Amino acid sequence: MAKCFSFTASRDWCYKCSFSTAGLKSTTTDLGDGTVIHCWGPKTHKPSKPTLLLIHGIGANAMWQWNDFVSPLSSKFNVYVPDLLFFGESYTTRPERSENFQAQCVMRAMEAMGVRRMRVVGLSYGGFVAYSMAAQFPDAVERVVIGCAGVCMEEKDMEEGLFKVKTVDEAIEILLAKTPEKLRELMRLSFYKPVTSVPSCFLSDFIDVMCSENFQERKELIYALHKDRKLSDLPKITQTTLIIWGEHDQVFPLELANRLLRHLENNAQLVVLKKAGHAINMEKTKEVYSYLKSFLTVPVPKLETNGSGCKGLMYMYSCDKHHCYPFGPNLIGQKEEGCRVYIL
Repeated sequence: MAKCFSFTASRDWCYKCSFSTAGLKSTTTDLGDGTVIHCWGPKTHKPSKPTLLLIHGIGANAMWQWNDFVSPLSSKFNVYVPDLLFFGESYTTRPERSENFQAQCVMRAMEAMGVRRMRVVGLSYGGFVAYSMAAQFPDAVERVVIGCAGVCMEEKDMEEGLFKVKTVDEAIEILLAKTPEKLRELMRLSFYKPVTSVPSCFLSDFIDVMCSENFQERKELIYALHKDRKLSDLPKITQTTLIIWGEHDQVFPLELANRLLRHLENNAQLVVLKKAGHAINMEKTKEVYSYLKSFLTVPVPKLETNGSGCKGLMYMYSCDKHHCYPFGPNLIGQKEEGCRVYIL
C-alpha cells in the first residue's frame, strides 16, 4: 500500500514557502554542457547590498541546511543558495566529481545570474567547494567562511586513525545512510547531543525522499574528496577567512581546524563552538549567525601584535553566555567566564 503522507516531503514544501517568504525565488541555470544548477536567489538583486553565497554540505538539499539563516541574512545581503551537483535539482552528465568542478559550476551559474563578486560560506562538503572557489576565483570571492570542513585532511589521515571510521566505504555507509540504523549513526556523529527517540518510520521516510536519488554519484563525490589528498597540494587562499568549528566534531575532528589555521598563517581566525558537534548550523544556529553577521558585515580587524612582537589572530572559544570576537593584545591572558581566548 502506497504511503499517503510524507513528513519529509511536507517539510520540504514548508522550506520552499519559507525561502519564498524571505524574498528568494527558485532559478535553474542550464550551463550548456549537460550541467544544470538550481539556485535560490533574491527576487530582486539590490546593487546596494553585498552578495552572499551559502553552500550546503552532504545531505538533503540546500534548503534543509540554510533555512534558519536566509531570512535574517536576506535583510543585509543578496543571498544565493545553490544546490550542488547531485543534490536537489542540480545535476550533470559530465564525469567530473571533484570539488573543483563543483566550484566551477557554481561560479558559472552565478555569472549567468549577473553576479561578479560575492562573500562565500560553506558548511562541511560545502566548505571544500567554498575553499576551491576562493582559490580558483580570487577576484570574485571577497571573504570566506569555512564551517566544519576538513579541507586540510590527507588521504593518510584515515589510515592513521584521525577519523571515527577506518575506510572511505565505511564513511559512505554512514554519510549516505540507506537504513534507519545508519542514519541514527550519522546523527550520533553529527550532533553533540543527538536526538535518540526519532521513530524508524520517520527516518525511513527521510531516506526515501532525500537520500535515494543520485546515490552512486554522491558516492563518487566522496571518493574524489579523499583520493590522493595531500596538504602540500592545497593552495593557500588569499581572502580573509573565518574558520568555525564544533568543539566535539566527530566527522571532521578539531585537529583539522587547527591544521587549516596554520596552513593559512596570518590570514584566518578560528572560532570553536563549545558543546557542539559537526552540525553547528542546527545545534548553534544563533551563535553561527552572530559570527557570520560580525565577520561578513564589519570590516575585518587588522592583525595585532602580541607581547613577543609576533603578528597573529585570535583563537576563540564561544559559550552559551558570551560571544567572543577578536581582541587586541591588551587582553592577552584575560578570559570571560566560560570562555577561553588565546593568541596564536
